[in-house]
Parts: sequence; C-alpha cells; structure tokens
Amino acid sequence: MPTSPGDKVDRLKVGKFTIGIVGLEAALGEAAAARLEPDESAARHILERVRAANYIPPAAEAEYLEALLREYRKRLGLPAAEPAVEGVDVKVLGPGCPSCERLEALVRQLMASANITGSIEHVRDLKEIASYGILPTPGLVINGKVRCAGRVPTEKQLLEWLREAEQAARSGRS
Repeated sequence: MPTSPGDKVDRLKVGKFTIGIVGLEAALGEAAAARLEPDESAARHILERVRAANYIPPAAEAEYLEALLREYRKRLGLPAAEPAVEGVDVKVLGPGCPSCERLEALVRQLMASANITGSIEHVRDLKEIASYGILPTPGLVINGKVRCAGRVPTEKQLLEWLREAEQAARSGRS
C-alpha cells in the first residue's frame, strides 16, 4: 500500500503513546468486509496490512496487535476496553470548526507550559461526540468528565481543570 500526500492518517493508542497510522481505516474495513473473527489472527492480518505503509518497531509488535484488535472490535460494535492513560486524558469534541481547533491548541499550549503529562485526542466523529451527551461544540472532556460544551473556556478555567485532573490522576482517582 503506497503512501501519498492525500493518504489519511488515523490516530491509534499503542501502549502509552498515541501514534499516527496511515491506512488504518482501510485495513479495518477490509477485515470487516472479510468477516474476520475479532481475535489475534484478525489483528495480525490488520497489522500486516498497515505495516506496508508504516514502520512498526519489532519490539512493540505485541502492543500494536493489542491496539489493532481493540480498534477492530470497536469497528464491529463490540466492547473494547480502552488502555489506561498515564496522566490527564483530554478529549476535544468537535468536527474541526475554528473554535474546536482553537480549544485543542489551547489545551496543548497549557499542558506543555504547565508540564502536565497526558494525552490529547480531538474527537471529530459525530456519533462519538453525541455519546458524551453534548450537542453544541466544542466540547471538552477531561478524565472522562464533560467540563464544557458550546464554548472555549478561559485559559484560567482550563488550567484549573487540567491541574485538578492531574492531581486526581496522581492520587489514583479520576
């Protein structure tokens, strides 16, 4: 599967890192169309498909298989346990409008400047956004809790929420 500038890059949580994978959606779709059972053999099939356009470190292959199987199970509508996030888990909800992009940039800036460890994901899928029970975007979810919807919070408010979440993550509670 050759790559070109127009190839879609999907984000995938592999171990404690979120990485970009070229051709993930196509590989998942191919496995679903072939009606592969959601097991290790399906994960291996998907891995070989994405390996053609992505570097998969041999030492991380087991983590990739786990992540690919999780994504395939989600694709089939089956339960799939999300891996634990180290630090603060932030989700920006929105289709990609200017406010959503501004909120994501602000979160990244504040987490970097305050040296807050965690992950940031921009959720653009409308069904997934709706699963959080919000209608207006942008939305912000920190450690599984909806913090705001329909607005970009102030820097002061956002930093306060991030620090609270960081403290909760350090003490072992969300």
